[in-house]
Amino acid sequence: MNLTIDSVRLTRELEQLASYSDTPAPSVTRVVFSPADLAARAYVKSLCGDAGLTLREDAVGNTFARWQGSEPHAAVGTGSHIDAIPHAGRYDGTVGVLGGLEAIRALQRARFHPRRSVELLLFTSEEPTRFGIGCLGSRLLSGSLTAAAGGTLRDMGGATLDEVRATAGFSGPLESVRLPPGYYSSFVELHIEQGPLLERVNMPIGVVTAIAAPASVRLWIEGEGGHAGAVLMPQRRDAFLAAAEIALEVENAARSTGFIDTVATSGVCDVFPGAINSIPSKVKIEFDIRDVERDRRDGVLAALDAACDEARTRRGVSIRKDVLNIDDPATCDAAAVAALVGACAAHGFQHQLMVSRAYHDSLFMSRIAPTAMLFIPCRNGYSHRPEEYASAEAIAAGALVLAEALASLSSAL
Repeated sequence: MNLTIDSVRLTRELEQLASYSDTPAPSVTRVVFSPADLAARAYVKSLCGDAGLTLREDAVGNTFARWQGSEPHAAVGTGSHIDAIPHAGRYDGTVGVLGGLEAIRALQRARFHPRRSVELLLFTSEEPTRFGIGCLGSRLLSGSLTAAAGGTLRDMGGATLDEVRATAGFSGPLESVRLPPGYYSSFVELHIEQGPLLERVNMPIGVVTAIAAPASVRLWIEGEGGHAGAVLMPQRRDAFLAAAEIALEVENAARSTGFIDTVATSGVCDVFPGAINSIPSKVKIEFDIRDVERDRRDGVLAALDAACDEARTRRGVSIRKDVLNIDDPATCDAAAVAALVGACAAHGFQHQLMVSRAYHDSLFMSRIAPTAMLFIPCRNGYSHRPEEYASAEAIAAGALVLAEALASLSSAL
């Protein structure tokens, strides 16, 4: 089979997709259900229609573009997302959507005839920007999130998910979003690495064997405020210093596991009242703790709880903990991984077996289908920023390997 990737066309389509943005180039801001997001969706759907794919959308806007196979078996899926956090780049998610489409077109040009249908899936709201929870569409597809979320999840303006999706033109009960058992025989997602490892070792392809999952925790810490000069040190109940000590203990716990895959981040710290001459009386601090092994991740969570107990006693503060989400990590399917490895060999690409430390829709697809991921290098590992960049050659290589893997997986019965 003579598979070729139209790199010029794919680059042009990625550039066009990046133009649907609420901030000027080179940054991309495309929050789910915004006018920019809806325009980008319309563009992708037009390309899928041009490729002769059959389109459908579910009640939350997950979009399915199917290339019909010759036999009525479960489909092979691929895809990613196109929503983007504020001031992001143009490759996160979009390479998996448009690269997945180009993989299908490459198979069509090669006159390949799939036995299983091949379906491109555009997930709704992989980013947590609008509703505070990542992988919204894939959580609902997999049943990891119930339909009650339609009335409980709200955006910054107070509108519920049900209200916002209705305004965007997506109706119907959220219960209908969940896919039936066995809908996909396998699912493979193409993505930029969002890290520097492939570039460092000059490796064109990463084949993912496991996907880390975060636990996201918010602490509300309350101490006692006062004048920075008038309250003496022995009498202080400084909420910020309690938060700082907890953060350092969490960092130490992550470093102490002895495994490089354990990471912990305290990325939000809001201090009240926020004046240089006022003792902090309240703090909101948030933690992201993740690993590919749940027990190690949960050990860091236990260290966080112990640090909170210590801070309550020593600092005289009160602490309330809200768990935003705790998701299990995923191990990729051996057969899907083998298909990717075989596709690399078929086209002469070296590959690196690796784990995904970033969060992806594939984590939740793995709950309902044998799943694997395919990474391509991105410059300096940059992602979620305007400098995010993957070369046309790297993207073409990823799409080619994906096409070969889709051919293999859609032929297997």
